[in-house]
Amino acid sequence: MNYTLDPELVPLLTALAGQAAGAPARERGDWKAIREAGTLGQAAMAALVPPVTGIRTATYFATAPDGARIELRWYTSGETMAPGPAVLYAHGGGMILGDLDAYDTLLSWYVAHSGVPFLSVGYRLAPEASGTMLAEDVFASLTWLTGHAHELAVDTARIAVMGDSGGGAPAAATAILARDRHIPLARQILVYPMLDDRNQCPDPAREPFLTWTYDDNYTAWKAVLSDTLGTADVSPVAAPARLSDFTGLAPAYIDTGDLDIFRDEDIAYAARLAAAGVPVELHVHPGVPHGWDRLAPHCGAAQRAFADRLRALAAL
Repeated sequence: MNYTLDPELVPLLTALAGQAAGAPARERGDWKAIREAGTLGQAAMAALVPPVTGIRTATYFATAPDGARIELRWYTSGETMAPGPAVLYAHGGGMILGDLDAYDTLLSWYVAHSGVPFLSVGYRLAPEASGTMLAEDVFASLTWLTGHAHELAVDTARIAVMGDSGGGAPAAATAILARDRHIPLARQILVYPMLDDRNQCPDPAREPFLTWTYDDNYTAWKAVLSDTLGTADVSPVAAPARLSDFTGLAPAYIDTGDLDIFRDEDIAYAARLAAAGVPVELHVHPGVPHGWDRLAPHCGAAQRAFADRLRALAAL
């Protein structure tokens, strides 16, 4: 199959390819190298977010099942009198990098443009945490939010979980746990989510356009799952694509790029949700790779994606 890159992104990917050519090669399995490079990349992307004003933040802590404290950051755009919607957010980073600060500007932007408050979750990362622990951290944050809904002016029937990239796995898993543990959840909003540890077979036609490679994917999932990677022992709470019963999950919004290695697993996840009777809105943006909206937020494809996400937030 022949793929064509969105013309607006050609200069960007050319520049990224030039930078990669001059950088030392990362060994497959070297999660420390990905974390180091990814931390710098997330800081650069944060600087590209259009600035907003008037956002207030507050810090709280949830308690994970093993007693660990999970830092939470609450974003609001003003005083709220009547209970309204809220979003629980799991940041991206392949589950091996990222933190609350790296997403501060992006979540401030979402709150400023949607009017919906966000609770950002500082879930623990792999390999320091592993398996289902990441999702349990996010779910613990959901139960914290529902438990403090009155003081935060949140309607517990209007809470969504949202995550991008590697944050899509614990976000989608939190939707699974919410169903199984009978916690109401209004929607799951998954932005090019990383869902399936079995996605390890490279597509040569997409290789020239990848910003998250198959080697990166192996390294990240190996850090999360260790020796269970690719085996029948992987829980859907760690890799949501392993789920067999999609019945009763929260309605979903999913978007992805056509040049993203997560494209096929995201489409498959949406299809399985739909087959189980779960309302789904799916967008596959042509000609764009993983993270295109963060790398080039002013391009047309990014603007369309952000508009769709804001519409999904407005519907809460």
